[in-house]
Amino acid sequence: MCKGTFMELYDLLSPALRCKNTKMRAALTVKKQLATALWKLATPDSYRSVGNQFGVGKSTVGAAVMQVANAIKDLLISRVVTLRNVQVIVDDFAAMGFPNCGGAIDGTHLPILAPEHQAGEYINLKGYFSIVLQTLVDHKGRFTNINVGWPGKVQDARIFRNSGLFQNCRKGLYSQTRK
Repeated sequence: MCKGTFMELYDLLSPALRCKNTKMRAALTVKKQLATALWKLATPDSYRSVGNQFGVGKSTVGAAVMQVANAIKDLLISRVVTLRNVQVIVDDFAAMGFPNCGGAIDGTHLPILAPEHQAGEYINLKGYFSIVLQTLVDHKGRFTNINVGWPGKVQDARIFRNSGLFQNCRKGLYSQTRK
């Protein structure tokens, strides 16, 4: 990631990531939180290894990842991942040979550690613990909708039926009428 991109993320996420110092310890700076979380998310390194890299404990790495992920979800996802002009997407899919198509949707399983509660719900058909990430992409492969967090045992159709995307489709929010 280039420095300009990092600084842009820093500017956008700072309001949600600022922490106050306590009598026990100084708060982690926003830059260090962001750098730690991005490093962990971008590499297969362990929490301990990332913590050693940034001079923090492994629990601090976990907390930074969660805080940054929540800040991204709360502040950025709706700005970046969105269905803009549905008719343009439909027209461009038609030009590619897929008439009346508003996107391509699929799910993937993200491996997780076995949860202590309801572990059986998180075992997928391949036999490992996971949560499901279901995404919709436009004609250029850009994410236009993301739904994540369902247990690995849940089928794709059920996840879609319970998604905000499905509810909005049923309400007709993405319907386009041709002139």
